[in-house]
Amino acid sequence: MPAAQTLSPAELADILAFYAEAGVDCALDEVAHDRFAEGAFPASALPEGGAVTQRASGDTADAPSGQSAPRRVLSRAPAVAPEAPRPALAAASLGADAAAAYAGELAASARTLDDLRAALASFDGCALKAGAKNLCFADGNPAGRIMLVGEAPGEDEDRQGLPFVGVSGQLLDRMLAAIGLSRAEHVYIANIVPWRPPGNRTPTTQEMLACRPFIVRQIELANPDILVTIGGPSSQALLDVKGIMAARGRWLTYNVGGREIPAMPMLHPAYLLRSPIAKRQAWADLLSLKARHDALPHRP
Repeated sequence: MPAAQTLSPAELADILAFYAEAGVDCALDEVAHDRFAEGAFPASALPEGGAVTQRASGDTADAPSGQSAPRRVLSRAPAVAPEAPRPALAAASLGADAAAAYAGELAASARTLDDLRAALASFDGCALKAGAKNLCFADGNPAGRIMLVGEAPGEDEDRQGLPFVGVSGQLLDRMLAAIGLSRAEHVYIANIVPWRPPGNRTPTTQEMLACRPFIVRQIELANPDILVTIGGPSSQALLDVKGIMAARGRWLTYNVGGREIPAMPMLHPAYLLRSPIAKRQAWADLLSLKARHDALPHRP
């Protein structure tokens, strides 16, 4: 039997990079599962005695005349009880419309942000929940007059359970600080989808539809005076804009509990990290946000 192949450090690094790009970057269980063994030779298909026999390919021609061909014996695979389906996957299989309807019922029942967080934690209508480490509900000051809504958590956010805490979040904090704002005092931050998509991919339309009722209710409960959607997916989901580059910096309106508030799409900090030339446009949008914030009537 050939010896096990030894991989060089460079080859191992290439394999890990491939897994990371495919979204396989965290372990869901302590022990690996051999899915091939679990499904091999179910007991109902085996004859009594615990083994099956199979003629080897080419054995009939090689056997001496008048003798049976040699047979290989395949032992029965150990019986493995099938795992119960994860609730998230079972609920998500109902479809986006049913999941969104269920989400709407849960969200409407929440009377406070804490209630909404608990309702969202119990929601099993989005399959992303099964692969995420943490629920990323919100960060910042719920009483802040500005609410920022992104699209979905990334790896750092998933690890800490908070939105916008990775490299993009650090850039966002610097952008806000440049106009005299901070998440600790002025800004409340959330995402359309509160669980990390594999490989930090963009959430699908179905995933956003399933989670949208929660962010809508979250905006209602936070009741901000200004809404900022960060990136294309959140801008489309909440403001129905078709292209972030054409819509960024434009002031639109969003209805919150019967009142209309100013809302503006902005470029995502991750895009600015990839395309630094767009920071000039982002700075113009930040100045516009500061002007709107400074013009708000004083709260008693």
